[in-house]
Amino acid sequence: MYRRTSLLVVAVVLLAWEALVRTLGIPKFILPPPSLILSTCFYQAPLLFENTLITAVEIFLGLFISLAISIPLAIAMFRFPGMEAAVTPFLVISQAIPIFALAPLLVIWFGYGLISKVVMATIVIFFPLTVSLHSGFKQVDPDYGVLFDLLDAPFRKKMRLLYWPAALPSFFAGLKMAVAVATIGAVLGEWVGSQRGLGYLMIQMNARLRTDMLFAALVWLSAMGMGLWFVVSKLEKRFLFWLNNTKG
Repeated sequence: MYRRTSLLVVAVVLLAWEALVRTLGIPKFILPPPSLILSTCFYQAPLLFENTLITAVEIFLGLFISLAISIPLAIAMFRFPGMEAAVTPFLVISQAIPIFALAPLLVIWFGYGLISKVVMATIVIFFPLTVSLHSGFKQVDPDYGVLFDLLDAPFRKKMRLLYWPAALPSFFAGLKMAVAVATIGAVLGEWVGSQRGLGYLMIQMNARLRTDMLFAALVWLSAMGMGLWFVVSKLEKRFLFWLNNTKG
């Protein structure tokens, strides 16, 4: 029902866009019609696919590094409240400074290659992962923790049997948010300095007034983001089957 409604809305918007461009005679380099964008996505697929792979590698590496940092950090912040007080300001600062302002510095420090883009993607991704997982740990009923203490359970066992399962809904919520913004860091890095990737391709096409290619790159970028969201949603249903059964 909802999917059909969404598809219908998208179809109406595309048809209205197509009619508006053709009726008003808007030049293609200003606003290309959807039909031209879709044909460009198809005919330029090899070029788009090649650059999408580069951006995807940057995003996946950033996501992997973010998970490797955020999970131990969230556990340590929960285990040691003093560490939470010390680390939280740095987490906030990492998001308060616009990533676009950091991008030139990261390119100077790490070069025009893959590393600077991965670092930028990591900065964007790890914050929602860390905050959401840490919040999930803190939302566990303290009485359950007391029960484990009465059973003389070590922290590692409490984490495995109590806190981690209870925090999984918050963790997946943060992971969804992370994959939704994961493209931002990588593409910004490619805009500032790169020789490959969708961001680099967009800069090149913008200089040539190939607006259809700009939109085509956005379509491929959006498709990659939606694909990541879909995969995370499937993993969420797989690991939170007990929650889905409860809601049902």
